[in-house]
Amino acid sequence: MKQKRQIGILLALMLVAGVVWLGNFRGRPVVADTPPNFKDDPLIDVDNPQIRMDEIARARKTEYKSSGRNPFSPIPAPAAHPHLDIKHENPGPQQPPPPPPPPPLTLGNLKFYGFGTVPNGSSRVAFLTDCNEVYVEAEGEVLLKRFRILRIGNASLEFEEVSTGRVGTAPLVEEQACGGVQ
Repeated sequence: MKQKRQIGILLALMLVAGVVWLGNFRGRPVVADTPPNFKDDPLIDVDNPQIRMDEIARARKTEYKSSGRNPFSPIPAPAAHPHLDIKHENPGPQQPPPPPPPPPLTLGNLKFYGFGTVPNGSSRVAFLTDCNEVYVEAEGEVLLKRFRILRIGNASLEFEEVSTGRVGTAPLVEEQACGGVQ
């Protein structure tokens, strides 16, 4: 029953569209060679189109006077005092200097010494070591429940500390990561 109702509505809409479409073409022939009629629409609605030299001269003689406001600064300009020479100082307590930025994020004693690809996929894996154990981690995996591997590049490894969200990089160590032969 539902499908019959939908077909009926579709046919009714097509009939209405056909009537509207045919109604647009009746009564006015479409001719491509007729020029547009500009007599009804004035192009310029000006009483006197003469150049007004007095207004041009007045505009040239005006002098720019700055209000002292910098439009590119979010700090509003102080009120101008033409007869007072006031030095503007920051009232209130002095703000302490901002704390120094945190040290760059490192992997600790882990060394990034190589990378490779998985034979059945296109994801890269990184080889890391702490001289006692070798870790093989792919992009997106979490290393030692602390670092998430974001990107494995040809010369560096980009990682994120899970707890803080800080991002760091570790360079590829080409010499032996540990002192002796393993």
